[in-house]
Amino acid sequence: MQNKQPASFMEATGVIQYNMTNDYMFRYILQNNKKVLIGLICALLHLKPSEIQSVEIQNPVDLSKSISGKDFVLDIKILLNNNQLLNLEMQVKNQFNWVDRSLTYLCRAFDQLQSGQEYEETLPVIHIGFTDFTLFPDNPEFYATYRMINVKKHAQVYSDKFTLSVVDLTQIDKATEENKASKIDYWARLFKAKTWEELQMLAQNDEYLQAAATSIRIANEEDMIREHCRAREDALRRERTLERDNKILRAEKQELLD
Repeated sequence: MQNKQPASFMEATGVIQYNMTNDYMFRYILQNNKKVLIGLICALLHLKPSEIQSVEIQNPVDLSKSISGKDFVLDIKILLNNNQLLNLEMQVKNQFNWVDRSLTYLCRAFDQLQSGQEYEETLPVIHIGFTDFTLFPDNPEFYATYRMINVKKHAQVYSDKFTLSVVDLTQIDKATEENKASKIDYWARLFKAKTWEELQMLAQNDEYLQAAATSIRIANEEDMIREHCRAREDALRRERTLERDNKILRAEKQELLD
């Protein structure tokens, strides 16, 4: 019996059922395809593939198990080249807590010393979030990076071991030339691609984007993966409905008080 050939994204047409803005799909592909993970990291950190000696996911999860909105691990913790920690997270829904949430994730990763280790052995940590909303509407930016600095002498960085970055998927048109040189804008468009034809145009000249597109095609053909992606969307839909109902109840209560 011949083995089934991997699905080719180049042969697909029409709407993509689940793309990588679905946090389950995001986690599934990056956990299961190291080439895609390396390609994305290179784009984000402006590295060449030859500069990545090792990449290890520190918090792998069993993606075949049932998931819920409460217990599914969203962020991906990565040990890069044995000398740097990197957190990646997809967040489509604006829960209006991203600043505190990302700081919490970053601080947890930074608190890494084991008994007997010295403070200077702490590895640098970067948290990179992909959002489908604008964190600071008065100052929109596609790929923003934040560090602790001296409030008077802004050029003085307190530490380069503690970094937060945000890729705003709604502001791709604001990508800088530096962003474009690393193809971060291509990755952002790939995450949001709604049709296979769009994906084909994005990935045609890049082997890492092609690997991502192939993984998306294969994943969309797997019943288990589609079911988990649907569960994540259903959970977000229930949250939106609950928030809407609570907002209506608060408004009605306020009217009675007035």
